[in-house]
Amino acid sequence: MISLLAAAAFLFQPLAVERRYEAEAQDLAADPKVAAAMTALDGMGEASLEDLVAITETPAPPFGEGPRAKLVAGMLEETGFGTVTTDEAGNVVARRKGTGGGEPVAVLAHIDTVFPEGTDVTVKRDGDTYAAPGIGDNARGVVLLLELARAIEEAGIETQRDILLVGNVGEEGLGDLSGVRHLFREGAEPLGALIAIDGSEAQRIVTSAVGSNRYRVRIEGPGGHSWSDFGAPNPHIALARAIAAFDEAARPITARGPKSSYSVGRIGGGTSVNSIPFESVMEVDMRSGDPEKLAALDEAFQKAMRAGLEAENKVRRVGEPLTLAVEPIGKRPAGQGDLRSPLVQHAGAALRAFGLQPETAASSTDANVPLSLGVPAITLSRGGRSVRAHSLDERWTDEETQRATKIALLTLLAEAGYAP
Repeated sequence: MISLLAAAAFLFQPLAVERRYEAEAQDLAADPKVAAAMTALDGMGEASLEDLVAITETPAPPFGEGPRAKLVAGMLEETGFGTVTTDEAGNVVARRKGTGGGEPVAVLAHIDTVFPEGTDVTVKRDGDTYAAPGIGDNARGVVLLLELARAIEEAGIETQRDILLVGNVGEEGLGDLSGVRHLFREGAEPLGALIAIDGSEAQRIVTSAVGSNRYRVRIEGPGGHSWSDFGAPNPHIALARAIAAFDEAARPITARGPKSSYSVGRIGGGTSVNSIPFESVMEVDMRSGDPEKLAALDEAFQKAMRAGLEAENKVRRVGEPLTLAVEPIGKRPAGQGDLRSPLVQHAGAALRAFGLQPETAASSTDANVPLSLGVPAITLSRGGRSVRAHSLDERWTDEETQRATKIALLTLLAEAGYAP
């Protein structure tokens, strides 16, 4: 088994920041307009918390982000930051024109949540801690976009390249990164760099994309009565055989090298305890930052599904044989960023400017798509402290929150080319 220490070493590595980028960040932070923007951020605490509650309490279930998108679009328009539009995918995009051209720099925070329609998203407050589904992941990330917009506009900051602030859809679950995929679709305007806002680890810079393959498996058969039709092939037993075969083949793949994982997340089917089910369904997730290991997991999975089916069909005594359908329901590409690229170095220098030691990490975020295409991309912290993400008792604590926005601001201005 891979040790926890080895897994952590893969996930978090100190970043070496070149001195010239540190000097650039220090000069940028000392500029009067940038300093004014930082001061403006210090005064946004209460207003940002009100925005956080309003965004969280506007439901945004998978494929139902429309109401929250409309709210966020109105909030961005009120900042005066730039032109606000909603694209065909449902992404809210605020564009601030640059002075010198070049490919735009985009900052993204996903507006969708994992929670289905009807989930109670009422925010409860206990001191500096706020509780509600989706409040950290990623309502707080969307608030950071609003803070950037207000600070840049209030300080009158200009950049050489256009800046896009994007509240994107489709990051969670079966959304399969649909919002960011739309931004990088064939024929779309090229983006020069992307900064995703997600997660709460202050010192973390996501520079590697953990890819994932997701499938829905369905095994079907004639079904029947548990007594009178005994001997007919059982889809549940076939699925159990397939899962066991996959687990046996996948464990050695994940036991060494870069962290990889697999999970059977959902299982269903059947009508009653005294029936042979006519179908058995499961959903599977496989992940790795290494495309070769992900491919190896996928190959082991496909073979195991066929083996489970064949083993159950082989022992049937009556009835028609079982059938197997393996449906892809999600594919997040893996990718590796360049740690010496200006974007990564700008982010590391910004962290250092606020007394943090930057660490690189691998994760699955909106940055997966551009990283897989060779476009510079990172993911930065949304600020505060989050716990219990993706749970009904998710909580977010207002703790050194503005520091994250300031780090994002310095990184953005350095990458977009601050124009004093």
